[in-house]
Amino acid sequence: MKLFASFSTTNAKPETLSVIASKLTPMNFEIKNSGEISNEFLKLGIQDFTSACKFISLLPYKRNSNKENVLCVFEDSAGTCSTKHSTLRKLALENNKPEIKLILGIFKMDANYAPKIKKTLEVNYLNYIPEAHNYLKIGSDYFDFTNLNSSYSEVENLLLIETEIEFDEINHQKIQKHKEFLSNWIKDKPQFNLEQIWKIRESCITDLQN
Repeated sequence: MKLFASFSTTNAKPETLSVIASKLTPMNFEIKNSGEISNEFLKLGIQDFTSACKFISLLPYKRNSNKENVLCVFEDSAGTCSTKHSTLRKLALENNKPEIKLILGIFKMDANYAPKIKKTLEVNYLNYIPEAHNYLKIGSDYFDFTNLNSSYSEVENLLLIETEIEFDEINHQKIQKHKEFLSNWIKDKPQFNLEQIWKIRESCITDLQN
């Protein structure tokens, strides 16, 4: 799983698209004209779930103008881990595939994973910052379509917690869960309050996008 694929230097080897496609084959489904997300994919000539996943992974990584808009990845022609995977989760629900789950994971984002945040971590005397990430879980398999070469294996050993969320919980609820985790994490770090640690986290995100 690469949150920002082009910045990671971990040694994990992402699965190839063909391997991912083969894993998806047993749970692939034809997209029906059964909802607003389904309709958007059908308008693009995308007729099955595997093709939809590939399309999502090829979209540029960029914060969306309005995460509350369920069609934002189509309107912005881009998305983040949260908007991309929430789109796929809603697609699954529209086509009666609730077993395709949306997961929120919080992991140790360090300078090995994301070299661009090294300076921000160093000036704040931190080894890592807990960062939130979204991906899919289908049965016992995990899938990350943030970018074409994203792979869950890249942060599997860095994960601190995982929880299932819903497609409409990627904005306020996701932030709330992230902040709750950070509040507990800084209990043994009296030099920080929640506002300060969130500001450091935002600086890291800015680093990654520069």
